Formats: sequence, C-alpha cells, structure tokens
Amino acid sequence: MRPVAFFLMGPTAAGKTAVAIRLAEIFPFEIISVDSAQVFRGLDIGSAKPSAAELEHAPHRLIDVADPTETFSAGRFRDEAQQAAQEIRDGGRIPLLAGGTMLYFRAYDRGLSQLPRANPEIRAEIDAEAARLGWPALHKQLATHDPVAAARIHPNDTQRIQRALEVHRLTGCPISELQGRGRGGMTAETVYRVAWCPSRETLYQRCEERLNSMIKNGFLDELATLYRRGDLHPDLPAIRAVGYRQFWDYCAGRVDLETARQAALVATRRLAKRQLTWLRAEPGVVWIDPARPGAMARLKRLAARVVQAARGE
Repeated sequence: MRPVAFFLMGPTAAGKTAVAIRLAEIFPFEIISVDSAQVFRGLDIGSAKPSAAELEHAPHRLIDVADPTETFSAGRFRDEAQQAAQEIRDGGRIPLLAGGTMLYFRAYDRGLSQLPRANPEIRAEIDAEAARLGWPALHKQLATHDPVAAARIHPNDTQRIQRALEVHRLTGCPISELQGRGRGGMTAETVYRVAWCPSRETLYQRCEERLNSMIKNGFLDELATLYRRGDLHPDLPAIRAVGYRQFWDYCAGRVDLETARQAALVATRRLAKRQLTWLRAEPGVVWIDPARPGAMARLKRLAARVVQAARGE
C-alpha cells in the first residue's frame, strides 16, 4: 500500500457520517473520526456520534478516547490519527478521515506550529479577568496585542481568546506570528480532499433540524447525566463544545429551554460558517453538493481513484 489518505471534510450537519459509512461499505476504507467533541466519552447525542450499531458495522478510530475532564489537543489528535492510519495500512486498508474539525485535518496534514504548552496559572489569571470584565473585553485586549488573531477569532470564542492571550503572555509574541513561522512535520502521505457540503441555506436548515432531533432523542437527558457528575464545568473543552455549552446554562437553571435552544442554534450556524471559511482556504479540495444529481456517484468515482493510487495502479 502506498501512503495515501482520503479526507472527507465538511461543515456540521452536512451528513458526512452516513456518507463515510457508505464508502467504507464499498471500498477498502477504515474511518478515522475527525471531530473534537466525539473524542470524549459521554458526548454522544450532542456530538452526533455514530450509533453503536453504526460503529459495529463500520468502526471509527478516535471516538471515545478521552474523558470529558481531559484536554484533547490537535497535537494529540495528529499523533494518534497518524498511528491509526499506519495500523490501517498495515491491515491492507486505506485511512478515510471524516469529520468537521478543520484544525485537526490541518494538524494531520501539515503539522503544528511550535507553541508553548498550556500554563494553568496563566489560564487561571485570564479566566479571573474574564469573570470580572467579560470575554468581549478580553477580545479587545487581544486586538491591541495581536490584531491579526483578533480579526479571525470571534468575540464569543472564549477558548481561542484564552489561548491567544496565554501565548502572548508566555512568549511576548503574537500567536499569529508564531503560527506563521512555518508548520513542521508535513505528512509524507498523498492526501485527497473532498468537501461534502450543501448550499448555505440548506445547511442552516439542516442545523436546526438536527438540533431539534437531538433534543427529541434524549440530548437533555445526556446533558443532565454529565451535569450530575459534579466534576465537569463550562471551562472544560468538552463542555465548551457547541450545543453543550449553551444547554449547560439550562441545566444550571440560568436560562429556559427555548433560550438555550436558540443560543445553540446560533452557535451551530456560526460553527458551520467558520468551517466553510476554513474549507475555502484548504488546497486541492473537490467540492460536492449532496443535493445535486449524481453527487454520490461522483464521490464514488473519486474514492475509486484514491484506491487505485494506494495500490499503485
């Protein structure tokens, strides 16, 4: 087997899981999940994790590999995904990386900038400032130090604001500058990229339909179970995941259900918009709209080419 990887990329609610499973049924692919919420155990319904029956039928690597109390970094994803890819090739199959966490795709393919590790003391300082001043104020603070990073980080994206401020305080350098100094560790694989992406109008409609379906199928019970654990809180990456963060306030009794639902819907649509922005910046992506006639047939033809390349044909 030649070192080939197939990326099935796309925004949230685009239907990537079902398509990936279908490809794995037809071609010698094995799926690696590329989803920053599905790595966590217990985040099932809200992350649209494949069902137990789907996983039995088409196993996915890198699902349920971390506890929600953990931090699962892009670097850890890269290491574990590349190990999984090699194991898949050793078994005579081809890695199919499917999901919507674009930073993970980029880390796998092009490596990561050499940034300092997380510093609990600095993060605690930033969290205390956020509690006192609010995250929008910290976003303005970031803009004075690193206008490039501030321009691409949404004022509500608390995790990325915190990280950018942390890096600046640790190094004295803007995170955008450090990220631009080169990304070592380029993969030696040949990567084929497909964006499975409906129109924005269709995508936004699917976001709302999926959110309503999650609520109907037990998402609130899942959240209540996580909330009752007692060791989880909104500053953890798992609970910051879109949907979980907004409904956590509902579990805490701070907002009513409809307010939480509307906040989650807005956050989901913003996530989809950010994912589309990332996708447009990726090189060599073949875009396929699943609503267009012949979309699946076109994807199968591309998948067949990937298999031929892996076999050296």
